[in-house]
Amino acid sequence: MNKTFKYMLIAAALGSGWYANSKNWFRSPQQASAQGHREMITAVAELRDIAMSIRVSGEVQPASQLDVKAEVGGRVKKLNVIPGDTVKAGDILLEVDDRDILTEQESAKVEIDGAKLAAIKLERNFERAKELFKQNLVSREAYDNLESELAIARNNHTRAERKLQLVEDKLSKTKVIAPGDGTVLTVPIVEGQVIVAAASVNSGTTLMTIANLSRLIVETHVNQVDVARLSVKQRVKLTAEAILDEELEAQIFFIAPGASVKNSVKGVTVQALIEKPSARMRPGMNVQMTIPVANAQDVVSVPVGAVFRGEGDGRVVYVRSGEKTERRPVKIGISNTEHAQILSGVREGEKILLAEPERTPMGAGAGPRRRSRDGV
Repeated sequence: MNKTFKYMLIAAALGSGWYANSKNWFRSPQQASAQGHREMITAVAELRDIAMSIRVSGEVQPASQLDVKAEVGGRVKKLNVIPGDTVKAGDILLEVDDRDILTEQESAKVEIDGAKLAAIKLERNFERAKELFKQNLVSREAYDNLESELAIARNNHTRAERKLQLVEDKLSKTKVIAPGDGTVLTVPIVEGQVIVAAASVNSGTTLMTIANLSRLIVETHVNQVDVARLSVKQRVKLTAEAILDEELEAQIFFIAPGASVKNSVKGVTVQALIEKPSARMRPGMNVQMTIPVANAQDVVSVPVGAVFRGEGDGRVVYVRSGEKTERRPVKIGISNTEHAQILSGVREGEKILLAEPERTPMGAGAGPRRRSRDGV
């Protein structure tokens, strides 16, 4: 055997040994776990304060808002406001064309003059008839007829005056007045448009919407599971994507007495009054409402990721002591997105596994245990 071939055999043998060892050095974590080399990641049960809260989304709305409608119909002659304008009670918002009503007014005045003249004439005739009746120169029938005609003439005069009053009242309503202080939100009409008078609450053309933006509320829909934890006058915190640099506070003032379904979720409508609205907040904005519902101080707690589903609706944790792992049922108190209060089952200072110990492999019996962290 020559030297070159000898060296090649030695190199091949060394290479085979390196490859055999490298299979152990470059194992995947799953392979290492199967060999019992899995690293146990733990946390320590500690005393801490835990605040539990409900987070729901809501919409900003004015506390008071109204739709303005006209009491007379016609063509819009002049529109005095646009969306965003601030108005005071008594300001003229718009004017309806009054030419037809002015014609009615003139006719009513002429009718009054005619009724008045007729009444004056009959009054004179009646006074003469009264004297003649005393002298028995006029029959009782003629006297009674004149008296009735005078009463009718006076009644016609009164009716004409009332008609004029109605026409003038109608004329005054051609100027639509602001019912109170507020901000104009919408104006869905334009000058020249013909509008319909509001004969009832649900009829008539909506001229504009006015709201008082100094008092804003948030309306939200709270899941029926959480409603029992809420109360009137409860304080909440608000955050809006449009105003991320400000955190506002509100106070719940209304909890609906009955449940309703919204987005396939049964819950209850809740309204909260924003105490000091931001000048940048607008009706229609979406906000996140954080409602504190429970608080526990200086209690034993573990990360929520360390709590797993046990038998039935029970919860368990895995306590690590030395080389041993003990599966313990625990009773959970309040929890938030990070920590859960342990009422019983774990003591302060004990180590808790953050992952369930490895179960029987698939195919060797029962499959791996389903992991669940909900309801903590």
